[in-house]
Amino acid sequence: MSGSPIKNFDIILAIYQDSRTVFRLRDIAVLIGETRFQTLNLKLNYYVRTGKLLNPRKGIYAKPGYKHEELACILYTPSYISLEYVLQKSGVVFQYDSRITSASYLSRSVEVGNQGYFYRKIKNEILVNTNGIIRNNNGINTATAERAFLDVLYLDGDCHFDNLNPLKKEMVYKLLPIYQSKALTQRVNKLLPNV
Repeated sequence: MSGSPIKNFDIILAIYQDSRTVFRLRDIAVLIGETRFQTLNLKLNYYVRTGKLLNPRKGIYAKPGYKHEELACILYTPSYISLEYVLQKSGVVFQYDSRITSASYLSRSVEVGNQGYFYRKIKNEILVNTNGIIRNNNGINTATAERAFLDVLYLDGDCHFDNLNPLKKEMVYKLLPIYQSKALTQRVNKLLPNV
């Protein structure tokens, strides 16, 4: 298929048959075997104008009803969903925040549609370490509750947590060396005494 003209319905069919809901231009090019990015971009913009695809941000295309978590991981790469968003979902913190929070290589707050995305900068050595990160086939990378707990403590220092029961202590201590921080170790020992 590479280099050959692509029929319009083949592009949409390939996108809609894929389990992902959010794509970069290069993701679609690889999916359909297209090497001519300019031609593909023109076709994708046509689909946006006709309502078959959405264009939430420049260079990003999505199916209607796309997953916000998927967009969070594509907006800034590398990144993974973590911090308050994960802790709220796992019952460690009770205060509601509708934003999707992520650890990334930069600090940024973005709104796309009615959804807020908040990125916190974390050291590259921590960011690229995949221990405690659940990686799904659809491109959603999410920290476990234990990793999110450590991310928050690492970035914010002393914090209040409503319920530490959902956390697996042994997993917290297993992930702790990723951060190489004595201060973080002291905070963890204070909140979750190692037995």
